[in-house]
Amino acid sequence: MQPNSNASERPSVRRFALGQTYITPRAEEALMIAGQTALEFLRRHMSCDWGELSDEALGENEFSLREGFRLLSAYRTAKGQKLWIITENDRSATTILLPDDY
Repeated sequence: MQPNSNASERPSVRRFALGQTYITPRAEEALMIAGQTALEFLRRHMSCDWGELSDEALGENEFSLREGFRLLSAYRTAKGQKLWIITENDRSATTILLPDDY
């Protein structure tokens, strides 16, 4: 994995820290193919728009947000590629990856 250089900007409102941001090579390629940036998905993640998660997973994220556990978002790029964002429980790191990269 490599650090994500596109994540230096941060929205002024957020409910949790991202820590160091990373993006896997395959996720970076998927974003380039879709003509999108990591920052657009990180902003959604930081604003607690968890994307395409089940009701159970949404509830887990709300619990995890309160209790300090791992956070997961699931999105699709404009080309339909699934993309995950995971923030670690200690908020030290956030990784953008494809599900197959996990």
